[in-house]
Amino acid sequence: MTRRTMEAIGRLRERFGDELSTADAVRAHHANGVTAHRTTAPDAVLFANTTEDVVDAVRICHEYRCPVVPFGTGTSTEGQISAEQGGLTIDLSGMNRILRVSGEDLDCTVQAGVTRKALNAWLRDTGLFFPVDPGADASIGGMASTRASGTNAVRYGTMREVVMSLSVVLADGQVIETGTRARKSSAGYDLTRLFVGAEGTLGVITEVTLRLAPIPQRIAAAVCAFPTVRAAVASVVAALQNGMPLARAELLDALQVKACNRYSKLDLAVSPTLFLEFHGTDRAVDEQVSLMTELTREFEGGEFRWATATEERTRLWQARHDIWWAALALRPGSQGVPTDICVPISQLPDVIARAQQDVAELGLVAPLCGHIGDGNFHLCVLVDPADRNEQARIAELSARLVSHAHAVGGTCTGEHGIGTGKMGYLANERGAGMMTLAALKRALDPRNIMNPGKILCLDTYQSYE
Repeated sequence: MTRRTMEAIGRLRERFGDELSTADAVRAHHANGVTAHRTTAPDAVLFANTTEDVVDAVRICHEYRCPVVPFGTGTSTEGQISAEQGGLTIDLSGMNRILRVSGEDLDCTVQAGVTRKALNAWLRDTGLFFPVDPGADASIGGMASTRASGTNAVRYGTMREVVMSLSVVLADGQVIETGTRARKSSAGYDLTRLFVGAEGTLGVITEVTLRLAPIPQRIAAAVCAFPTVRAAVASVVAALQNGMPLARAELLDALQVKACNRYSKLDLAVSPTLFLEFHGTDRAVDEQVSLMTELTREFEGGEFRWATATEERTRLWQARHDIWWAALALRPGSQGVPTDICVPISQLPDVIARAQQDVAELGLVAPLCGHIGDGNFHLCVLVDPADRNEQARIAELSARLVSHAHAVGGTCTGEHGIGTGKMGYLANERGAGMMTLAALKRALDPRNIMNPGKILCLDTYQSYE
């Protein structure tokens, strides 16, 4: 701990009392998240309850050049919450109030610590829902910070599309509103999208204004097995190219289906499988189902297994959201290393085929799943933490995957973000554009206190004065 950080913590203790913790267990909990990367604990953790708390804490940290790391629920996968340079973690989970809901305008404003499940539980009787659904019950602020998406993204978009405005505490403690509740605007730079995906490196998000969606008149979910992964993917690509408004289109390979059967007590055929969902009026859903049935047959898909009752659909999609834990159970004692690339949908069949070939060549165990409606897929690579050779092969697999994505115009991450784990891949992807990212970081955070060591290493481009 540096002298300046010690002095900052002393000032923070005077201001916040018992809301500030330096206990080892608390500090360790706020470092790890769901990640395979090395992490570092903060020197102290503040449990904030209001935007004013965050403002006061950031102002003290700015004065003493003490690093600040925002924390929501700790579900990030790329080391975003690791305190790389120590300092203060601000836990926003206590900022969990739903501030406003407008049924007429289909929007709401919430504090950053509200979780997606809590928001949807509150909205249940309004006829609206919040459609972005990463597998974890992440906080809304954290989802905005990593530009999260999930199974509904093919129909409803990601956090990039649904966030209308943010309240952000900047590095010097100033609070800004990045936008308005208007559905569109041509008013200057798009500050909202600058902070969505910034992973806390430009400021601390404390409130979020979101677009909501009406609950569909009818929802129909189904699973469909295929002889090959390529056939399953090709059927979804064909559906999208035909303009079908799929609500969800999720792929599980045979190994992942096997894991889900064991973990979630399902009885699916152990074969590459699509999880599909259709939203709309009765007539619209019937038309979508009819067309999708024809398309899946063209690609040798099996009969649809339907889940129409709410309880059946919930069980099906909970199994999809639990695939991480299902995969880990395939190899007890293993550590999971998630991958996350996204490519143009026309390239998806070939890129997935190359990925599975790479897994086989490297002798790894890696169940596959994907939000294939938007070109995003994941491998959960299972590794023995004590096996350095296996870890080296996983690093090689990750490099190959990103190389495949970049070769076809894709990206190194569709939804997990950069954190500490993908900084090198981002530099390769953005090239000279990294200088612009560095310039933005310096302009908004001249003392480099906001989640330093994430997204980009400033010393690579130009050191601070």
